[in-house]
Amino acid sequence: MRISKTFLVVFALLFSATPAQALEIPAEFNFQGTGYGHGVGLSQIGARGMALSGASAQSILSYYYGGTELLSLNDNQNIRVNIGHMLTQATIKSGTQNSTLNLYMSDVGEDTAAIPIASLNSKSGISFIQLGRSISAFVVTGKNSQFIGNSSAWSVRWSGTRYLEGIPSTVSLKINSKSVKYRYGQIQVKSVRAPLLGHRMAVTNTLRIHDEYLYGIGEVPSSWPTQALIAQGIASRSYALSKLGTPKSACDCNVYNNISDQSFVGFSKEIEPIYGKLWKEAVQASSTSETTGQVITLNALPITAFFFSSSGGQTETSVNAWGQERSFTTSVADPYSQDPILNPRFYTWNRPLSQAVLSRAFVLPDIVALNIESRNTTGTVARITARSSDGKTSTLRGETFRSRTQLPSAWFNLI
Repeated sequence: MRISKTFLVVFALLFSATPAQALEIPAEFNFQGTGYGHGVGLSQIGARGMALSGASAQSILSYYYGGTELLSLNDNQNIRVNIGHMLTQATIKSGTQNSTLNLYMSDVGEDTAAIPIASLNSKSGISFIQLGRSISAFVVTGKNSQFIGNSSAWSVRWSGTRYLEGIPSTVSLKINSKSVKYRYGQIQVKSVRAPLLGHRMAVTNTLRIHDEYLYGIGEVPSSWPTQALIAQGIASRSYALSKLGTPKSACDCNVYNNISDQSFVGFSKEIEPIYGKLWKEAVQASSTSETTGQVITLNALPITAFFFSSSGGQTETSVNAWGQERSFTTSVADPYSQDPILNPRFYTWNRPLSQAVLSRAFVLPDIVALNIESRNTTGTVARITARSSDGKTSTLRGETFRSRTQLPSAWFNLI
């Protein structure tokens, strides 16, 4: 029997691989894991557990940062901390009655002789609005608003700091509906280039590392054991010193105030009810003079002291996480992270990830299948591959995948 070529073509089309549009595209994928963070350096839950077992801050740090040395170094230096990123509007107001707020039409830096363009009492605030490449400043008193001028950069100082005499006071930075109080240094508002958006405002707080910055670090609860707090304070000082230099243009800063670098929450940390003074005392305990403090070093230089919340039982190396060798990030056992009492939130976790999140992470039109290709010896996912309905694939490092999808850690399995 002869079969026509036309019939063969139709037969092949009907019984070939399922067309892309017929593949099932799951609404979400589910993950189960343990630990929180990148896993490199100091485990904060691990430090807490070691401190509860009687370990000193020095022994905690030498355990998690192998081959390093604690030295007393100068930390009486200013650091520029981004406290507002990619903004179009922000408001600064005094948080203390009878205080003074000074506004300068430029980034005045360390110039103590700078002359303000406006000097306000505690009843008035300053509103900044991004307009094109410039930022417009308005003095706001009640419902009244007075235009001051346009500039690419502004500075704000307030009474009670080392820049301006007067009663000790705070200022409140309001972004959208959230307000945060700041006690030290000065604040800069600068117009910076924003990819695809033109220009946006970067708001930074410039203050001294030794005390002013470290008092506001909000990485761990102030109720934790003293030696764990001291260890965190030293790690935070070391990290900050390693980041000094020319400010990054994208944020007008040396460091961000969030997980990109380390959490900085301003004056709220040291005025926490009951426990705030304990954090402040821990910072002071690692100070060696009024201008120096203990620093984790390698070859007498501050290390970039990475830290994270908790691991899957073994800390990660920087090579596995980011492909960069750092000799002080060798992997060590971290059993306290696997203690459900010490680490109730991340001893184990479950997370769903939507199609939208996953397709953005892998830069694919959609995701129909995921596969963990390999794991590191520390237990983290080394490489994970996604396949889309059109047959395309994309592979990511486990840590890159975690970062893009906001999974708690790279210690995970697919459910």
